[in-house]
Amino acid sequence: MSLFDPGLQPERTELAWRRTALSLSVGSLIALRILPQALDSVFGILPGLLGLAGAAFLWFTARRRYRRVNAVLLGDSDRSLLPDGTALALTALSTTLLGVAGVTVALLRAIS
Repeated sequence: MSLFDPGLQPERTELAWRRTALSLSVGSLIALRILPQALDSVFGILPGLLGLAGAAFLWFTARRRYRRVNAVLLGDSDRSLLPDGTALALTALSTTLLGVAGVTVALLRAIS
């Protein structure tokens, strides 16, 4: 008797991570379109490029995580290969930093 229903929960989790990566990609592309003109500086490109790099990291991490979890649940590998919370922590940290940067830019533009 198997306690595991193959593909459902790990697949939903991977799809959620992919949606997060897609959202980050879209936001980064919008930032690449808007920020260089708004900031009148080359530094306006940096948040968009960092966001695209973060989205690529999330995309590949989600796929790797899905494969690892699926292999452990199917009994093909040991439990020590289960992923940790690194991707979640990096996503939370980068989102917080981008939010703080956005508020800072908005406040500096409002003051000047």
